[in-house]
Amino acid sequence: MKASVKKYILNFKQASGTSRGVMTEKETWFLILEENGKKGIGECGLFRGLSFDDNLDYSDKLNEVCQWIDEGKQVEEIWDMLREWPSIQFGVEQAFLSLNSSDSFVLFPSLFTESQAEIPINGLVWMGSKSFMKSQIDDKLANGFNCIKLKIGAINFDEELELIRYIRSKYPKEIIEIRVDANGGFSSSEALFKLNQLADLDIHSIEQPIKQKQYDSMADLCEKSPLPIALDEELIGVVNYDDKENLLDKIMPKYIILKPSLVGGFKGSEEWIRLAEERNIGWWITSALESNIGLNAIAQWTFKLNSKMPQGLGTGALFTNNFESPLDVKNGHLRYDDLSIWKIDLDQ
Repeated sequence: MKASVKKYILNFKQASGTSRGVMTEKETWFLILEENGKKGIGECGLFRGLSFDDNLDYSDKLNEVCQWIDEGKQVEEIWDMLREWPSIQFGVEQAFLSLNSSDSFVLFPSLFTESQAEIPINGLVWMGSKSFMKSQIDDKLANGFNCIKLKIGAINFDEELELIRYIRSKYPKEIIEIRVDANGGFSSSEALFKLNQLADLDIHSIEQPIKQKQYDSMADLCEKSPLPIALDEELIGVVNYDDKENLLDKIMPKYIILKPSLVGGFKGSEEWIRLAEERNIGWWITSALESNIGLNAIAQWTFKLNSKMPQGLGTGALFTNNFESPLDVKNGHLRYDDLSIWKIDLDQ
């Protein structure tokens, strides 16, 4: 078996803002396997500034993984050797599944890949000016989304509340579910006050209200908040099974949000799911700005989990140079058009 890697820069159609700053491009890497005339591809969805494995020697580690594969090491052994490299774990899982599938892009055959079923997803509203965010909201509502997720923390909080009131003036919670994501943007001292204001607007949940690793503060907030709290960034870098248990027991959130690129791929995510369900903690899956190659893998795997909640898988249309794929978003659902074909050119 021969393994190689390829770097690829995804360019945003327009600058996209979070509380961590504005992004215009996204680096990603592809692991390509070749054996007996077949090819497999997996995406190592590195997220600079957020990934636990955002290291200067990232490309060196990828080349080392290629050597392991060339030497005959198998996916389970390699995955265990990459506990500190969750995005590479994810790429390795995909690449082996791709190589061993009859169709290199159908990793988990199902009614979804047969175009017989769809995945409900949230409509994502990026940070920006009030007018920019309002135009995104109107667009999502017009395109049939019944779950809207707003990234907050970039403009005045009162203006963000106005935007949410705007949605609620049109649609009650029974019609439109609203999620908000603070990306750790609230201070510990102000968080509970802001959560009380959000709760008055029938918000479904808030992701990561304060920065991660403030364990006592987050646990206290989860206990006192009138609004369900979902952990997101808090899960990044927690790679050992016992540490995952301890974190959930300490904080006891209502939900956890799993980004396979950031938490160790399918296997790492399934560890979190198992621990969460043992504690009656809800969960959903979110992409982390992967190309359509990574998003395709996440979507197919997510469908097999049989969750009825809207998932966070609608980011494929953000880039100017994403790959043409069977993935399509329509009426607030992600679907797979099995009559469409992939068009992939890794050269830029």
